[in-house]
Amino acid sequence: MVRSLLPLTALLMGSAFLLFAGGLNGLILPVRGEAEGFTAASLGLLGTGWAIGYVAGCLGTPRLVARVGHIRSFGAMCAIAAIAVLLSLLLITPWVWIPVRALSGFCFAGAAMIVESWLNERAEAGSRGRIFGVYTMVNLFASTAGQMSLTLGDASGYVFFVIAAMVYCLALLPTAMSATMTPKPLTQVSLNLRALWRNSPVAVFSVFMIGIANASFGTLAAVYGARIGLSLSDIALFASIPILAGAVAQVPVGYLSDKFERRKVLIGVALVAVLADGLFIMAGEPGRTLVLALVALFGASVFAMYPVIVAHANDHAEPGSFIQVSGGLLLVFGLGSILGPTLAGYAMTAYGAATLFAVIGVAHFLLIVFAILRLRTTAAVPKAQKTDFQAGPLARSQTPETLALAADPETGQPESTP
Repeated sequence: MVRSLLPLTALLMGSAFLLFAGGLNGLILPVRGEAEGFTAASLGLLGTGWAIGYVAGCLGTPRLVARVGHIRSFGAMCAIAAIAVLLSLLLITPWVWIPVRALSGFCFAGAAMIVESWLNERAEAGSRGRIFGVYTMVNLFASTAGQMSLTLGDASGYVFFVIAAMVYCLALLPTAMSATMTPKPLTQVSLNLRALWRNSPVAVFSVFMIGIANASFGTLAAVYGARIGLSLSDIALFASIPILAGAVAQVPVGYLSDKFERRKVLIGVALVAVLADGLFIMAGEPGRTLVLALVALFGASVFAMYPVIVAHANDHAEPGSFIQVSGGLLLVFGLGSILGPTLAGYAMTAYGAATLFAVIGVAHFLLIVFAILRLRTTAAVPKAQKTDFQAGPLARSQTPETLALAADPETGQPESTP
């Protein structure tokens, strides 16, 4: 295992730098924006801008790389991402931050796809599943570390913006200094809603609702924390704990979804999410201990649903179509991510901080209702035909290349991680 990972150390470091800078930049903006007096609606639009850029990056990067090459494309994206962070520091206004955040989303998606294509090229068949597992854990740790670094200083200054820009530049070094051959062309996916809907209506509807809910929380969690009086270090914990809880919860949830009807498992997890949403609403302005306990329950449910949805969709798909189906669902998730932060931001501006969880709760409730209706009208997939549950990173940090790295190149199906 160690022998197979050593040649990939530089690429894993490059990915870690990307996720660290992305985690730090994604949290410092709403924290600083709240301190500057931005409305929740304008801060919600930061999430909408990010999602638009991220989806565009997933769709457009393969064509850009085909034209100018991997290394040049990667260098340009890291440089532009660093410039975008510094521009956010120089021009502190939402009307600059929103388009700049979209640019950051495009560059982040593109840079991640290029790193993953290198990993995909160099991963041997016998160790692919383990490499994907290590890659997922490195990114989880790096993203969390980026968010938690906010606890080490003052968000009102320039330091964290400069650090994020510097780390984006550091991400350049592993690929710029690599002597390996240029990888194959990047994986391309298209959004065919009609085909996805025919394959699994539950998956399409549910992943759109999850996009609304998860992006709303991911964008505005820091704003909610600030408005209920959390300190900066507690806001960082409030944003990081649910990601870690969701990663841990994927193990038991994945086991249950492989053993039982996936739609029933999805409904059960969504009911836990609705419970957490309701508790946040009823608590009003909960104290530190309660709010961190609630957000752990929230994260364990909301961030474990996406892999169940993808597994359910692939149960119904043709063999070898994992990347096409999962990539299409990733783009549907992105569409939900465009809508969610805008809705939640305007709701928080009009009705207060707790309405963040009202918007999220409505999305979870609609998911449950639709899944129950489908459960009553369509039969379950026979256990022998079910694909294996594939734990993975958060949907908003996945790209089509992530899916290619997770799949067996011969069968096109997700490969189990030992």
